[in-house]
Amino acid sequence: MEEDPRQRELTNKILAAIKKEYGFIPLVNQVLSERPDLFVPSANFGKATMEGRGVMEKKTRYLCSLSAASAEGAEHCIRVQIQHAVREGATRDEILEAMVIGTFMAMTKAQSYAFREYAKFFDVDIE
Repeated sequence: MEEDPRQRELTNKILAAIKKEYGFIPLVNQVLSERPDLFVPSANFGKATMEGRGVMEKKTRYLCSLSAASAEGAEHCIRVQIQHAVREGATRDEILEAMVIGTFMAMTKAQSYAFREYAKFFDVDIE
């Protein structure tokens, strides 16, 4: 596929900004940046979602992200979202609560799947 030089230039600028912000370039960004036509929209969406105008303050957005990353077991995302949340004023207790909520939701999701199969196998009457 032929690469648009303007998108490559924009990709390089975005990558430089990410490295300046995080101190490194996350793997997802490294891989997607091979295709500027995919990377630029993805990076723009991420920026708009996490830092754009909205009704939730940045700290809340980062705590939500941390909760989701915790639920997914995304260790690198967890580290980055903790840093962002703290930078936006999140306390140690808020960080822990966000992580507990996320991991609790992941646990109940796993239980839901597992217990449904248990109920089917053992003919447990569920609604």
